[in-house]
Amino acid sequence: MSQSEPQIATGCSRCRDLPSLPFEFTMAFQPIVDIEKREVFAYEALVRGTQGEGAFQILQKVTDDNRYQFDQSCRTKAIELAAKLGMTTFLSINFLPNAVYEPKSCIRATLAAADKYDFPCNRIIFEVNESEPVGDPGHLEGIFEEYNAQGFTTAIDDFGAGHAGLNLLADFQPGIIKLDMALIRHIDTNRIRQSIVHGVVNTCRELGVEVIAEGVETAGELATLRSMGVHLIQGYLLARPEVEALPEVDYSAL
Repeated sequence: MSQSEPQIATGCSRCRDLPSLPFEFTMAFQPIVDIEKREVFAYEALVRGTQGEGAFQILQKVTDDNRYQFDQSCRTKAIELAAKLGMTTFLSINFLPNAVYEPKSCIRATLAAADKYDFPCNRIIFEVNESEPVGDPGHLEGIFEEYNAQGFTTAIDDFGAGHAGLNLLADFQPGIIKLDMALIRHIDTNRIRQSIVHGVVNTCRELGVEVIAEGVETAGELATLRSMGVHLIQGYLLARPEVEALPEVDYSAL
């Protein structure tokens, strides 16, 4: 995002009264595919540098001093690009729970961006990473409650990668969980992973929580997940992320 770009007014002085970010970034998009309907369910917005830098290089520049501005800017940039690209599916945006001070105030910039770029709030998914440390679990619950009240869908990203696991799912029932790619890798030949994922999928089915498998790279992984009833798939097998573009899905892989 260009530092000269006009800023959308935010909900509180924590961001409004601070200087612009000292670095620029943009977004890549990767589709999440409904393999039964053979259509894109959502596109996940992924941070990238304007000079080709990967997400890790950009995230290294995020500090305690600019975390709030970065989180707000990511939301606005993702919504702006989604609208510009004519996205008609869900848009999935990662957020930093520790950058949300007061959910009702901090969501105002997102609502303003959705209004400005005419992108419906009910087509926005907010993902929180399971491994993101949150000092006060009640704070995250408050964020989820406010986002759901505003019409957003909530998701737990990289489920199974962090320390919280099923305890997090017991405390917060999001609309979606995304199974971490470490659980997906070689699942077609690993009975332990199959058993774990089968249990999580059945639990989510009982709770009414959708399951997305991320990081799917082989036809064997896809076939195993499909046999378990997982129909929302994200991974290189179907499409790689593209910067400021909506990639084509390789449906021949299905």
